Amino acid sequence: MTSVQEAYRKKTRQSARLFTKAKKVHINGVHHNIRFFEPYPFITKSAEGKFLKDVDSNKYVDYWMGHWSLILGHAQKQIQKKAVGQLKKGWMHGTSNENAISLSEKISKVVPVAEKIRYASTGTEATMYSVRLARAVTGKKIIAKIDGGWHGYTTDLLKTVNWPFDVPESQGLTDEEHIISLPLNNLQESLKIINSVKKDLAGVLIEPVLGGGGAIPATQEYLKGIQEIVKTNNALFMLDEIVTGFRFRYGCIYPTMKLDPDIVTLGKIVGGGFPIGVICGKDEIMEHANTSVNSKKNRTYIGGGTFSANPLTMVAGDTTLDVLKNKKNILYKKLDRLGSDTTKMLRKIFSHDAIVTGKGSLFMTHFPRNGMTEINNAADAAKCDSAKLFNYHFEMIARDGIFFLPGKLGAFSDAHSISDVKEMKKATERFASNFKR
Repeated sequence: MTSVQEAYRKKTRQSARLFTKAKKVHINGVHHNIRFFEPYPFITKSAEGKFLKDVDSNKYVDYWMGHWSLILGHAQKQIQKKAVGQLKKGWMHGTSNENAISLSEKISKVVPVAEKIRYASTGTEATMYSVRLARAVTGKKIIAKIDGGWHGYTTDLLKTVNWPFDVPESQGLTDEEHIISLPLNNLQESLKIINSVKKDLAGVLIEPVLGGGGAIPATQEYLKGIQEIVKTNNALFMLDEIVTGFRFRYGCIYPTMKLDPDIVTLGKIVGGGFPIGVICGKDEIMEHANTSVNSKKNRTYIGGGTFSANPLTMVAGDTTLDVLKNKKNILYKKLDRLGSDTTKMLRKIFSHDAIVTGKGSLFMTHFPRNGMTEINNAADAAKCDSAKLFNYHFEMIARDGIFFLPGKLGAFSDAHSISDVKEMKKATERFASNFKR
């Protein structure tokens, strides 16, 4: 039997050729660091439904789904039709458009904190502007985030993303002394850290489900405890729902946990597969960004950018929310069932050799070391065998036509079905039988 590397190289020869060209003009051949994997990433030619098709005509059942943004699948027909219609009217106006009003009205109806909304083009911008608002509103400087929390490449928040957390993530950062980090689901230690800086605490930013840090849900007790101390100290409680917004229900996850955030950021799903970042906030907070009533001394610039609220993204997002609403809870029940069946399947096959984390249609496999039996935060996830996880994902790419971005969590979409779980089961059983020998 050929090795996995040989199998991959044999089926992706055109990708290898094109990636050699890409490295000559692009940094490491890619435009997002996580998209690179050894020996080289395949080059996608097209995508439809649950499939990616590469330049060598290989098809892959996709669980990366556009950084988890494509809850309806690739090139969904209704979004495609509306997007094509907008293209005929122009895709960049540089002025206000009605599509943005429609999308914002839909968001504000189901996201209580979205009393006012402003759009950006990326989730990175949305979290960056949230931090700026928190500092402007409170007059304080320190922002707390979670170990392993990923909020984009903004200089404000690029800290404690990857293990080891005490090593800087990048050169060129200037604000690290004003960023502190908390261990997810360890309320006692988190409160201790916050209390040490409470006089200058501007806000805390948390993902309800840690995405890049390991698909680890925050407990309700933890989030409510953090919210209480933040509000007691007149700081802002901010939730990054860029991954979780409209992923588990029509709206955000925070109302189900009885939380009262001051700002929530959205992205991914609400853009329908087009570039978007959304800052949602309470009136009294968002009013700080109103340049018609605030002088230069008092105003806070947020949003903006040439492509913010462009009509193409707005119509795609608007159509996505229409489809999600029309499907009511049927879609979410389907996705939850696929996620639950997959989690049970993985736990049964790997038994004590793996821990599966996630929520609903998001899931991730971890291979623990040294007798670890549970994963509560990113530090726990970082202690697992990442090389084995890469091998598991890469073998499915090379041999089974199943695509996980190696090392990352998987996401189901409406385009997936129970047959995909069965195919993943076959691939997983083969991998498990090989590494147990």
